[in-house]
Amino acid sequence: MTSVLAEVGIAAAKVGFVMGFVLNLGGLMTWVERKQSAVMQDRVGANRASIFGFRALGLFHPLADAIKMLTKEDFIPARADRVLFLAAPVVSVFFALAGFATIPFGDVLRVGGREISLQAVTLNAGILYVFAMLSMGVYGVMLAGWASANNYALLGGQRAAALMISAEVAIGASIMGVCLVYGSLDLQEIARGQGAYWGGVIPKWGLFTQPLGLVLFLTAGIASTKRIPFDFPEGESEIIGYFVEYSGMKFGMFMMADFVETVVIAGMTVALFLGGWQVPWLFADGVHFPGGLVWSLPHLAVVSLQVGAFAGKVCVMCWFLMLIRWTLPRFRYDQAMRLGWLGLLPLSVLNIVLTAAVLLL
Repeated sequence: MTSVLAEVGIAAAKVGFVMGFVLNLGGLMTWVERKQSAVMQDRVGANRASIFGFRALGLFHPLADAIKMLTKEDFIPARADRVLFLAAPVVSVFFALAGFATIPFGDVLRVGGREISLQAVTLNAGILYVFAMLSMGVYGVMLAGWASANNYALLGGQRAAALMISAEVAIGASIMGVCLVYGSLDLQEIARGQGAYWGGVIPKWGLFTQPLGLVLFLTAGIASTKRIPFDFPEGESEIIGYFVEYSGMKFGMFMMADFVETVVIAGMTVALFLGGWQVPWLFADGVHFPGGLVWSLPHLAVVSLQVGAFAGKVCVMCWFLMLIRWTLPRFRYDQAMRLGWLGLLPLSVLNIVLTAAVLLL
């Protein structure tokens, strides 16, 4: 009984850590979006919200947004399907959050003779689980468009579903090369496989073994988040999006789902192409510098460095995705569809063939 309770407690702690990291980073992204765009456009950015006169560089704006959305009128159209209308934002946020569950944020933590794998859910086919969760997000946008009883919202939902489907097909094909190189569908094993080195100096990260796969994955991943330059499902300035009838916190949940999906794509990019939790020359017993010099470190320090490296890489990737968001213009709908089906997918299949040929040779 004690062992079962311990396992439940460990699982709850890992899930809580992952949810806290993803939700807090997703909330912080609302501030990053304002301030990073302001820096890029030579503006001050959001800085009006204050507590007792302290503005903290605008960090109180996410809190002000949450209070505003919680206190706004909760409007439901008269002809809307109430059950589906209320379920749509929950579905979008839930599956966006669940997608991060199998992404490892560290190797193994040893406590009291027990080895704890540092990922919320340990699965041998973790990549397939992430695909399943991301694909289920299509239901949220389609439900929102259909249940709103608004023709424009329905068109927005169809645009979003078409974009997400084309992006997810390209995502699946683009990382098959990574699975071939490291011989596993387990994200933890892929992260461990990236701990090898060429000549003891250059790490065998996916960035170096699958450079084309990285470009294709990032492009398709940005499309799956429905963010610029692929934000035509919800481009406010030109068209009406799938959640046009939503207000208050339900509107905020759709926005939060987009930010959480951005964090998930950043986490997947880190796990597959940037070494995951790997730190160059850091092993279980310490740092092994090129040339044979070893700096021994306690186990807890090694694990802390791994978790910190993973979190830092995810934050850098979020910054990079935001950089793209404020740099590139929006694609037209037909351009995005052509890019997905006639550009990303054929190149992804070509990458699989080339990777398999190199491995065979």
